[in-house]
Amino acid sequence: MKACMAQHHLKGKKQDFFWRLDTPDRLGEAGIDKIGLGALIGLSDSWRVDCFMVAEHLLWLQQRYWRSRYSVSFPRLRPCAGGIEPASLMDERQLVQTICAFRLLAPEVELSLSTRESPWFRDRVIPLAINNVSAFSKTQPGGYADDHPELEQFAPHDDRRPEEVASALAARGLQPVWKDWDSWLGRASQSS
Repeated sequence: MKACMAQHHLKGKKQDFFWRLDTPDRLGEAGIDKIGLGALIGLSDSWRVDCFMVAEHLLWLQQRYWRSRYSVSFPRLRPCAGGIEPASLMDERQLVQTICAFRLLAPEVELSLSTRESPWFRDRVIPLAINNVSAFSKTQPGGYADDHPELEQFAPHDDRRPEEVASALAARGLQPVWKDWDSWLGRASQSS
């Protein structure tokens, strides 16, 4: 994976594999309430190894920083600027199996499914094990502050607006929650 990072990130902090690998540890040491993990599936030659390593990392972090909450996402490499082809392919069936495996491994962990996936797929997989989704995502630098579609890194597959995603969730009997981190909800970081 270290060689893979250096191949795709030619300069900057993203090139430093160990800096990135240690980031969740630094977040845990800082007492951050929620720590997100995931591997860009398809970037390396074995998505299975990548997912296994994310699971191992999650279990290690949970043991060490037990006060933090955790989330895991499963972003699959999409056609993007620069034309990077996936080194390994994970089909939808394999993605569902992976999501279910993580739900069994860590029932309390937030599992996220991004707009990289199709609306059809997301609408059907969310009720199985997903408890966090994005909507109307921007993939260009500064995309939420200053819209420059020509800088888009890749096109999200699900381009529905938040209210459309919320309606799709409600139609399946799920309750959209927009914010769960306020202190009055009992979810703010606590000092030791």
